[in-house]
Amino acid sequence: MVLVQKNVAHPWMCDILGHMTTRHYVAMFDDAAYHMLYTVFGWTGSSDAENKIAWADVQHVIDYKAEVSVGDILEIDSKLTKIGNKSITILYKMKNLGNNEVAATLKCICVLFDLHTRKSVEISAELRELASKYLIKTTNDK
Repeated sequence: MVLVQKNVAHPWMCDILGHMTTRHYVAMFDDAAYHMLYTVFGWTGSSDAENKIAWADVQHVIDYKAEVSVGDILEIDSKLTKIGNKSITILYKMKNLGNNEVAATLKCICVLFDLHTRKSVEISAELRELASKYLIKTTNDK
């Protein structure tokens, strides 16, 4: 697992019931994704400006496991679980440090995307080699 995000559930992130809203779970997972892609590939949003190749999320499956309330301290770990021809699968785990519970998980499928043609492209041997260093095979993605 790679630590990719640390955050706090601020009052403005919570709904009228006092729980963090879905939009902020997604924002935290999205920020974590940038850190994971940087860790694995050295990729940033501007790192391949010439060729216009980027990573695009095509599927998110979020499992909310425990409530997150105002003031909770959160960490997100991630692991690369699959390398396909044009996509990778990453599992993110948000943990509430105060009570040591998993608050939510996100299974994300990302495709390598050509911004000129607007289509997915094959993952190169070079990128596959970088990713293989972080690949963790699991029998259960949760």
